[in-house]
Amino acid sequence: QVQLVESGGGLVRPGGSLRLSCAASRITFSFYAMGWYRQDPGKQRDLVARITTGGTIYYADSAKGRFTISEDNAKNTVYLQMNSLEPEDTAVYYCNLYHQATMTDYWGQGTQVTVSS
Repeated sequence: QVQLVESGGGLVRPGGSLRLSCAASRITFSFYAMGWYRQDPGKQRDLVARITTGGTIYYADSAKGRFTISEDNAKNTVYLQMNSLEPEDTAVYYCNLYHQATMTDYWGQGTQVTVSS
């Protein structure tokens, strides 16, 4: 069974940085598009950043210039480096792997990011 394990969330002051990690097991990592989403309570889950299988990277407007998504296929891990964090970035962050051919989604358990002074 595919497992995604996230880490790296926490409490940080405005202007600070965090790096989220998502390690995948029992999966051929390079066959999947990888993304990070975030969700506030009572709101929909929104895409933050994505890497396609072809290597194209997409960022939500709110993440551009501050967040960087990257992957390490050797470690089956996707990262989200978040800099210049703002209180509005507070949310639960989820990693996602998507296999287009089978339209299969896998989700991490979520990690809380709180930006507060």
